[in-house]
Amino acid sequence: MHWATGAETIVKKEGGMGKRLFLAVIIVLVMAGVVFAQGTKPLQLSVFNPIQMVPEDESIKGVSLDLFYTVNMDFTGFGLSFLGVNQANGDVRGVQWGLGNWDKGYVYGWQEGIVNYARDRFVGFQDGFVNITEGDFTGVQNGLVNWTEGFFHGWQNGAFNYTAGRFIGFQHGLINMTKGQASGFGLGAVNYSDGLFTGFQWGVFNYAAEMHGFQLGLVNWTRSLNGIQVGLGNYNGNKRPLQFMIIANWSF
Repeated sequence: MHWATGAETIVKKEGGMGKRLFLAVIIVLVMAGVVFAQGTKPLQLSVFNPIQMVPEDESIKGVSLDLFYTVNMDFTGFGLSFLGVNQANGDVRGVQWGLGNWDKGYVYGWQEGIVNYARDRFVGFQDGFVNITEGDFTGVQNGLVNWTEGFFHGWQNGAFNYTAGRFIGFQHGLINMTKGQASGFGLGAVNYSDGLFTGFQWGVFNYAAEMHGFQLGLVNWTRSLNGIQVGLGNYNGNKRPLQFMIIANWSF
């Protein structure tokens, strides 16, 4: 019968330890709530929104750790989503790592994920399979697809690079496209500029609606040339002095 008495004692002890542990967790959460109420908010812990320590309408300055999905307003610091998405409905200053990073305000820092998105201005480094910025971008986009709707100033490196607004910098990839006025260097299999391009295009096929500079490739094509084309076939739509030439064409 002694073994039964010993087992009962162990159960009682474990039950007491469990109660004390539960009480300690409650105390920590209450203290954290008091600190957050004071406005410091240095830590976010989340499983998925709304199961998160700091509500989504408040901001974080410090560290954010989530398993699947967390949402806050402004974020400053380091955010890590182990299996999901970091989202900020305001501005971000710092580093975000996750499968996805989704920000609706300004971003100053580094996004690392499969899909990275910034709705407003981005300054820093976007690195992932798909990088999208709807506003202006200053810095580096590195991924399979890099897409910027606003003014881009920096370097795009990927399989497909696209800028809709003004472009100043370097595009390096399989396909490089600019829709607005562009200045800089395009290096890829296809370099396509729908507006005025000032600088150097080097690829298999180079196109610029208006080219001021140098095109080097297998086929070079422009509707208006102020510069030099070197390649197997070179087309200059303004026909000054020649519309088409092999090896080289020029117009000044």
